[in-house]
Amino acid sequence: MLESIRFWDKVAQKYAKSAISDMPSYEHKLEISRRYFTPDSQLLELGCGTGSTALLHAPYVAHILATDISANMLNIARQKATDQHISNVSFVQGSNDQLNPEAPLDVVLALNLLHLVDDWAAVIRDAYRWLKPGGVFITSTACLGDSVWRYIKWVAPLGRLLRLMPPVFVFTQAAFEQSLKEAGFEIDYLWRPEKFPSVFIVAKKPA
Repeated sequence: MLESIRFWDKVAQKYAKSAISDMPSYEHKLEISRRYFTPDSQLLELGCGTGSTALLHAPYVAHILATDISANMLNIARQKATDQHISNVSFVQGSNDQLNPEAPLDVVLALNLLHLVDDWAAVIRDAYRWLKPGGVFITSTACLGDSVWRYIKWVAPLGRLLRLMPPVFVFTQAAFEQSLKEAGFEIDYLWRPEKFPSVFIVAKKPA
């Protein structure tokens, strides 16, 4: 955890200035996600980074609790919220195992996060526990085990040693979907962009 915190704190400013590489896919994910929102929705976003997605979703819901392990990322996110006059997003530092949402949630977001978490299956189980019946877990996850990217597991240790990349964990889409189902979720929507070995899933907790 400390290794990841140090990495993301270090790159926060550079990350905030980087452009989204595939804007059409990003906008598609935003549009699909909002189909599951209502004006009364209570959201939790895990790994919110500099807050861009949370702030874009803010007008469509009642409140978003946006969390990240990096204090530097969150400082940038809070400044963005202030600059944009958005008051219904709260930014809190912490990982999934440090959180205890007070009330059942309508939506949990984990976007471009789970392949960076050692026990990603635990995040899935936590999301299920936090959601109210009928709530949804929305993820965009790099399933690196399904492509040439699977060889990153041999490169990653050197990248981590040189502090050029964070810890990265390799698993397949099949293993990811199985973990969702084992947690109790039903997959309501699944889409794979063409440009990257990721999968966008909306998983629903049965009502």
